Amino acid sequence: MTCWYEGPLAAFDTETTGVDVETDRIVSASVVVQEGPAIRPRVSRWLINPGVPVPAGATAVHGLTDDHLQRNGRWPSPVMEEIARALAEQAAAGRPLVIMNAPFDLTMLDRELRRHRASSLDVWFDSKPLLVLDPRVLDKHLDRYRKGRRTLTDLCAHYGVALEGAHDAAADALASLEVVRAVGRRFATRLERLSPAELHSLQAMWHAEQARGLQAWFTKSGTPEAVDPAWPLRPEMPAAA
Repeated sequence: MTCWYEGPLAAFDTETTGVDVETDRIVSASVVVQEGPAIRPRVSRWLINPGVPVPAGATAVHGLTDDHLQRNGRWPSPVMEEIARALAEQAAAGRPLVIMNAPFDLTMLDRELRRHRASSLDVWFDSKPLLVLDPRVLDKHLDRYRKGRRTLTDLCAHYGVALEGAHDAAADALASLEVVRAVGRRFATRLERLSPAELHSLQAMWHAEQARGLQAWFTKSGTPEAVDPAWPLRPEMPAAA
């Protein structure tokens, strides 16, 4: 029987105007579907005119300028529904969805749906739940004592995954998917008996544990930053309404 990490997977990634899930906007997104290792992936891309200025710092990361988005981007409302539908299709097909740092991308999408569609992400998964695989959570739990950063670029280097065109939504999504396959192979004895549904539930606990540890470190070091333990979607905040 084929293990989940050798079977069909999908991946989702966004590029945004910033890192605040409550106020920033999505400017590009991609869903990548791969039916198995070495099989050519199917790639869906969206380019969005967010209707607000794109800070220079964000443009420096992903290269998307106000002028380019205004000329080529679509209005957010229909795009957000298309993205949500694409994710729901993966759930309906039973494909696990790989998302690097899932609480960021999924919460960004949820807030955009609330902003532009008077909807939410949850309503798309009433009949078939979304099964998320987060390479950041998996790697931190399975190799918790390894020193160093764990950005997507770092994980790609560690697991020998090529990342061409970093900070392009499609490139990042595909790289995240390949990292998850590599994590599965490296830790096969600990993962092969777990189903994606079981892993989804476990990751929620692992992320909460990781968040508590990071929060304790911040408190000890006098850093005022708060760490949200919710995974894979942060609860609605009033500012997102």
